[in-house]
Amino acid sequence: MMTPALRRFTFTTHITSSVGWVGAALAFLALAVIGFTSDDPAKVRGAYLLMAPAAWFVLVPLAHASLLSGVVLSLGTTWGLFRHYWVVLKLGITVFATVILLIYMGRSGKWRESLRIQSSIWRLSETRPRSFTPSWH
Repeated sequence: MMTPALRRFTFTTHITSSVGWVGAALAFLALAVIGFTSDDPAKVRGAYLLMAPAAWFVLVPLAHASLLSGVVLSLGTTWGLFRHYWVVLKLGITVFATVILLIYMGRSGKWRESLRIQSSIWRLSETRPRSFTPSWH
């Protein structure tokens, strides 16, 4: 069994990562909708360029944190991992969603391709003037 302080920390970590994962998935969905429905090529490119780093640096870590903290929390408390059907159901949903996310991330453009595109954007941004002075009218 966990000490009360460790249980609170694990519980807070689990809730934060789970809610953050849902919020990040909704933001990812919003970017996908913008990229799919926009007629402006710059918006489409921008949306899709944001999606890869957002997925790798936000969605994937939050999915793993939610899964790991949920398992630790269930094993360290009286709820148990397989004692109640709803805990097993939550575990199944989380494992399924994490596996689907990892499959999607493996198929949707490789990380190196994303880095290559980002580096070309950074090179393009270097060709712009270094200083920008807005003119106030």
